[in-house]
Amino acid sequence: MKYRVVLVEAAECDLLDLHLFVELNDSPDRADILLEHIEQAINTLSQMVQRGHYPPELARLGIHDFREIHYPPYRIIYEIIGKEIIVHAVVDGRRDLRDLLAVRLLH
Repeated sequence: MKYRVVLVEAAECDLLDLHLFVELNDSPDRADILLEHIEQAINTLSQMVQRGHYPPELARLGIHDFREIHYPPYRIIYEIIGKEIIVHAVVDGRRDLRDLLAVRLLH
């Protein structure tokens, strides 16, 4: 079964911010390649929706509505709703994400 992948506005902003950061601190080509690889990882969810695991910050609270996959060091946080995959965040996994996840996912 194929699912439709949808990025919320905040996740789209994450990708734009990430691209800009890499472009300014490395090179435009590397920024393009990174964005392409992350988008490919996101698009694999349409076929393999259950492959992600529960974000540990949320699982410890008993919240199992969200899953994540990785394109190291980035974490792609998503939710399955019906036939859609809703991507809520694309974030650097080296950051402390408790506050970010609480604001974006538990509002």
